[in-house]
Amino acid sequence: MKTKTLILLSLSLMIFSCRSNKQMIDTTTVSELNVERYMGTWYEIARFQHSFEKDLVGVTATYSLRDDGKIDVVNAGYKHTLDGEYKEANGKAKIPNPEEPGKLKVAFFLFFYAAYNIMELDDDYQHVLIGSSTPDYLWILSRTPQLDEATYQQLVDEAKSRGYDTSKLYRVPQK
Repeated sequence: MKTKTLILLSLSLMIFSCRSNKQMIDTTTVSELNVERYMGTWYEIARFQHSFEKDLVGVTATYSLRDDGKIDVVNAGYKHTLDGEYKEANGKAKIPNPEEPGKLKVAFFLFFYAAYNIMELDDDYQHVLIGSSTPDYLWILSRTPQLDEATYQQLVDEAKSRGYDTSKLYRVPQK
């Protein structure tokens, strides 16, 4: 019995220590979203580096409404340089809970959906801060290939205040 208790205690401590070491982030999303206004092309201004966008520059995300209420997603960019090989990934998105319109789910492979949290969005739908359910994913997007430095810094500061390690942001070269 003591061995069982010791094992359970050890497992509990391991789980607690893993959780306490995990970076806490605020993933609160916008409370209102006009989906039609959000559709169209967004330019990736900055991101955390990850395997599925490795070495891509000139990256865009284009969203369009489908007849079934879901959203078609086309992420595209160029390998290594703005003149490099063009790469494209097609996916879909959905808003699972209309009461939380800023919490989308995006899938690029079958039915494996990931969190797509619209955390900051200006009133004119010109720039946006996107996060996920973990501190490992962060994007700053704009309707234009360049974003003025003051707005960029405002979004970086917001991400930092939410608990993201903004030193990991990679500024994406755009045309």
